[in-house]
Amino acid sequence: MKNLFSMEYLTNDDIFNLIQTASRFKSGKEIVPQYEGKYVSNLFFENSTRTKCSFEVAELNLGLKQVNFETSTSSVQKGESLYDTCKTLESIGVNLLVIRHPQNAYYEELENLNIPIANAGDGSGQHPTQSLLDIMTIYEEYETFEGLNILICGDIKNSRVARSNYTSLTSLGAKVMFSSPNEWVDETLDAPYVNIDDVIDKVDIIMLLRVQHERHGITDEANFKADHYHEQYGLTKERYRRLKDDAIVMHPAPVNRGVEIDSELVEAPKSRIFKQMENGMYLRMAVIDKLLSRKGE
Repeated sequence: MKNLFSMEYLTNDDIFNLIQTASRFKSGKEIVPQYEGKYVSNLFFENSTRTKCSFEVAELNLGLKQVNFETSTSSVQKGESLYDTCKTLESIGVNLLVIRHPQNAYYEELENLNIPIANAGDGSGQHPTQSLLDIMTIYEEYETFEGLNILICGDIKNSRVARSNYTSLTSLGAKVMFSSPNEWVDETLDAPYVNIDDVIDKVDIIMLLRVQHERHGITDEANFKADHYHEQYGLTKERYRRLKDDAIVMHPAPVNRGVEIDSELVEAPKSRIFKQMENGMYLRMAVIDKLLSRKGE
């Protein structure tokens, strides 16, 4: 694997290989490789807590040295292009780039780089490591994807998580449904849209998405009514009680408590939200190992 750009570029075998490697790291059944003398730089042009920090911990666990990069103090402020920034880091000896950028498919401009890139999120395009950690979490629970009914609720149109997960989970055999306000419907994805209350007692997994105000217009944000949204599209206590006994609740976070999900349900017995975060670090270790070792080529 030369780069990790999008779930569309991964086969089902690639996906299983990554989650199995991550699972072995998590269980302690595999010696963690060490990449002393290798350098990584994390280029986050959008704010992040979970993705950035879990990549950093994964890198440290693998023995990588981190080259600090902050957009606010870099030559980006002087007009330097993303390509020139990345080419500069390559030229001074950085071996791996982890990039989050507001531009969809930013990586298409970086074809002439000679070092691997891990996409940590591109605009409303793709978020492959989030999708992979979600898949890992689901696999831990069910050990299969065939026949699973998965409901993804919320801001579908602006969600790279929805797009990545729809692509991968459908390929793996799951049935993916969406529930969303009309203005956040993504017509580029061929998934059925349903009323949450019509299916809440039938789904195996409900995945709530953050309302992404930063990608909406100022007027839309001003008119947003959190209580109304929660009642129409959120996981309320009443909907939680209707879930099947073995159903699980997921959210890529950050969570807007009381909006996408009732605050008391974030750590409820069926919630796997913090388990997703734990798995994310091991999954990102597996991705980095694959990129630096070039296994499977």
